[in-house]
Amino acid sequence: MTQPNVSQPAQPASQRSTQQPAPAAKSSRLAIPDLISIGIFTALYFVCVCVATLVSTLVAGAGTIFLPAVAALICGPVFMLSVARVGKFGGITVMGVVIGLFLFVSGHFALSFVASVVFPLAGDLIARIGNYRNRVTILIGYVVFCYGLTGPILPLWFMKDAYVASLEARGKSAAYINDLFSQISVGSFFVAMVAILVCGLIGGWFGQRILKKHFVKAGIA
Repeated sequence: MTQPNVSQPAQPASQRSTQQPAPAAKSSRLAIPDLISIGIFTALYFVCVCVATLVSTLVAGAGTIFLPAVAALICGPVFMLSVARVGKFGGITVMGVVIGLFLFVSGHFALSFVASVVFPLAGDLIARIGNYRNRVTILIGYVVFCYGLTGPILPLWFMKDAYVASLEARGKSAAYINDLFSQISVGSFFVAMVAILVCGLIGGWFGQRILKKHFVKAGIA
């Protein structure tokens, strides 16, 4: 015997209109828009590094070794906005690698590129622990990232002969070389590294303050 076809009662139109499809989960992989954003922030970061270079050269007798510290002090807002906009693993690393490639192509030692990969990657992993939302892990990640700019200055302590030879090949005078290495010692190494730590904490904290006060309220981050 054929069973009667019992249809389900239709839902009211008001109830149907309130049912929305579930939002798609955000991909954890870098997409084309993410890479474009990273490119923009990397360019802004590079401009800040150029400003830091200019400022550091005005520091009598210590311009070269304090460049990473000065950059760490002023680059915080760019870094924090980049993390807020991208918020995916690889964003911090790509930024460091691009800067490292530029340093390497512009004539710095291969150590410059190595440092620009190792430290940004470590900073990326640290920021990832807090899912790029925890202010503490992002701040620590920024401090570690800042050590990526030590590549150009580390040879001053660990590759002196090769560094002197490269300067001589570029036509630098003996007076210039002697003046440059007059500041290089075990003590100056630790001072330069600690300066990056302190300036990174200050610059990162300031960047987070700027992000919260201006960009978050404006809906940009």
